[in-house]
Amino acid sequence: MQTDWLIIGAGLTGTTLAERIASQRDERVVIADQRDHVGGNAYDEYNEHGVLTHRYGPHIFHTNDREVFDYLSLFTAWRPYQHKVLGMVEGRLVPLPFNINSLEALFTSSMATKFSDKLIAAYGFGARVPILKLREAEDADLKFLADYVYRNVFENYTKKQWGMAPEALSPSVTARVPILVSRDDRYFQDEYQAMPREGYTKMVRRMLTHPNIRILLNTSWQEVKDEISYKYLVFTGPIDEFFELKHGALPYRSLRFDVETLTTERFQEAAVVNYPNDYSYTRITEQKWLTGQSHPQTSVLFEYSQEHVHGETDPYYPIPTDANRAQFGFYEDEVTQLGGKVIFAGRLADYQYYNMDQAVARALAIFRRL
Repeated sequence: MQTDWLIIGAGLTGTTLAERIASQRDERVVIADQRDHVGGNAYDEYNEHGVLTHRYGPHIFHTNDREVFDYLSLFTAWRPYQHKVLGMVEGRLVPLPFNINSLEALFTSSMATKFSDKLIAAYGFGARVPILKLREAEDADLKFLADYVYRNVFENYTKKQWGMAPEALSPSVTARVPILVSRDDRYFQDEYQAMPREGYTKMVRRMLTHPNIRILLNTSWQEVKDEISYKYLVFTGPIDEFFELKHGALPYRSLRFDVETLTTERFQEAAVVNYPNDYSYTRITEQKWLTGQSHPQTSVLFEYSQEHVHGETDPYYPIPTDANRAQFGFYEDEVTQLGGKVIFAGRLADYQYYNMDQAVARALAIFRRL
């Protein structure tokens, strides 16, 4: 088989590049994925009960990038959606990220007022304060609050999610879930927040309908690298696997999901409920909150974080530590030696966590450079 472009991985990065190359450059593309579907981790499907579910955990689209939103709007209509998350803290469900409403749910009125007044005075109303930064506060009350939130919200959840304490990770991890000095209960504050009206899978399939694109599923990189003749290669899989683990396997966290469908219309008070301290799972997602589907039953997804075992589990999250970035640097050197013959892009190839909009933006930026 011959093609102009071979793209490994049919997630959002590979799909965006395939669509742009096929439609704008009028060149042939073969896109291969080792899974039995397109869409990567954003894949959604109707289960045996007819409930639309996200197979690989909740995926919520949000962005401040108008170009990304407009681009994806070519392939889907949107359903407005503001994502909200609750956390079980000392037996109470409170809004996350932790904010003034959370204070009032957990402390007496006088204590909550004192804490919120001091937060506003120190950081300004509307500020997003990383928990590790708040722990550096000199004020005794803010120090108490920081230690309380760290202990009850961040510490154990991080240990469950990453298998290590927050201090061992890159500051980018703790910065992702700050304390909000406001009453905004939304999990994200981006300008554009919505869900594809018919789901992510239909959106991705529309992106790949161009006649210049051929899709190969249940097909690994090893199976096609010597069987397909191509001019250009895009690799979105794990970079260490491309180089046959020459510098060792890069560490990832993996996930396991248990799904239950219940004979009730609603199971919980928000789309996602986090369990920082209780139970072995990290969170429960109720799918219908995300999709807006009307259905007499509801499906809930219990999510467990686990160690990634090469060849046995799927890699989900690159573990952001200094040592791991240093190891990744050896693979970056290998990429340089290829002299631009292969384009590496995506969460696994870049060894970097991307939101969905960031994955699409990265692909669009690469296409512009072509």
